[in-house]
Amino acid sequence: MIKTFDKYFIKLFFKKIILLTLIFFSLTFILTLFEEITFFTESSSEAYLPFLITFLNVPSTLLEIFPFIVLMSTQLFFVEIIKRKENELIKINSLDNFYLIKLLTVCSFLFGLMIIALYYPISSKLKFFYFDIKNIYSEDGKYLKHYSGNGLWIKDEIDDEIYIINASSNNKDKFLKNIFINKFDKNFNLIESISSQKVDISSNEWVIEKPTIFRENKQIQLNENLILSSHFNFDKINKSFRDLNSLNLFELFDLKRENELLGYSSQDVDLHFLQIITLPIYLGIMVIISAIIMLNIKRDKPYIFHVLLGILLSVIIYYINNIFNVFGLTNKIPIYLSVFFPIIFLSIISTIGLIRVNEK
Repeated sequence: MIKTFDKYFIKLFFKKIILLTLIFFSLTFILTLFEEITFFTESSSEAYLPFLITFLNVPSTLLEIFPFIVLMSTQLFFVEIIKRKENELIKINSLDNFYLIKLLTVCSFLFGLMIIALYYPISSKLKFFYFDIKNIYSEDGKYLKHYSGNGLWIKDEIDDEIYIINASSNNKDKFLKNIFINKFDKNFNLIESISSQKVDISSNEWVIEKPTIFRENKQIQLNENLILSSHFNFDKINKSFRDLNSLNLFELFDLKRENELLGYSSQDVDLHFLQIITLPIYLGIMVIISAIIMLNIKRDKPYIFHVLLGILLSVIIYYINNIFNVFGLTNKIPIYLSVFFPIIFLSIISTIGLIRVNEK
């Protein structure tokens, strides 16, 4: 009898998840499509491209709202079984509320593992293709992760010399444009500055075309190209500075190692990596919170009240997570604490709620 219950409830739970995933996929697709159509109206391109890159981008966006999808799915699950009085059938068979919560929590945890193992590698690859297409048609590389309003910024270190590099654009032809390089010694004393309209970065030996060199209050104009060795080339810049959602877990690990070797901060990489691998735990907590709300339904209040309460709590949790993430990225607290403190806090609240629910 228990196995029959298990199959029925698991099937019902995943039906709700699939339904809401399709709904949110459609809504996100429609909302994003308008933005992409606007982008491509500024360039001559095929009519299908806005639809293609929207499709490539949506899976990555969905990844961020899966906790909300799981919470809503749990609420719809409980609304259905309460309406059908199937929760009473559970008690008749000598089972309690904790049985149902445990079943759904395990399902959500396994669902989270599936997202890490199967969904995330696919969504990150699609995001990678998304940025490739966007960069081709933007022609300035502004969809790189470290591209700001002041252009692309790179820090490099060669033979105890530090290079701070700024370029206005990084295009598909493997050139940096309007580049300015400040060269420092290991004590960060300025040695010289180099400017050029165009730099070939197809290899690790950069070819700086006819640069202007500023050294000791003198300006030197070269009529020949200057070769500069660098840890970076076109491919590495595009990998290192892309949106983290376009990198799979192995690429994130490699990026963290490379950043540490070059003296770059890897906090954003650590944060993103931890957010991905802790997703199963987070989904399980969202199930428990949702179940606590729905199993405390009072007859004098409609179902929609509890559903809205669940949505409100999910929004609060989302902003709490974001606040702690900001604290971690700005070194207010350790990056690991910024990820695990909200999880531990929610786990304690969930445990207290579970004790009350199971007594009913």
